[in-house]
Amino acid sequence: MSILDRRTMIMGAVSLPLVSACGNGLSSNASQRIDARVDSAIDFMYANIPGTQNLMQNADGVLIMPLITEAGFGIGGGYGRGALRINGATVDYYSSASATFGLQIGAQQYAHALFFMTEESLRDFRYSSGWAVGGDVRYAVSNQGGNIGTDTNSLLSPVIAIVFGQAGLIAGATLEGQRYTRILP
Repeated sequence: MSILDRRTMIMGAVSLPLVSACGNGLSSNASQRIDARVDSAIDFMYANIPGTQNLMQNADGVLIMPLITEAGFGIGGGYGRGALRINGATVDYYSSASATFGLQIGAQQYAHALFFMTEESLRDFRYSSGWAVGGDVRYAVSNQGGNIGTDTNSLLSPVIAIVFGQAGLIAGATLEGQRYTRILP
């Protein structure tokens, strides 16, 4: 076997899993898997972050990304898929992607929820060709099991983000630079 044949075989074997994992559409049961993961993420969020049920009830819609995976070694990136729910029903599926550059090494996974607190913010999200997290997003965090900030100021914020379930070796999950794109079935 020549060197070129071995190299081609190795590159093909390495590329196949990467290419198959990059599908952006939804297969026949992918929507069911995403919905099941979203349900689990919501249950986890309700159980571990007091005040999120109230926040969910006051939101015009919520995007739940049950699993975002990030990895980096100088150059990094992240990807995940989730669902937009309005009044408890899934209305659309989205992917989230990010790219980073800088002093970094490691990997992490986390879930997050974007609560759209106004009809305008929800409309802007749904009808954009690729929505990115901006300065109008307010991060809500719970302090040692306390209730998250659902005061008047937070309820008036157009978008509230909650990052939860972090695991991994990169400290400080942030949503800045995340780009959300609707997945077309």
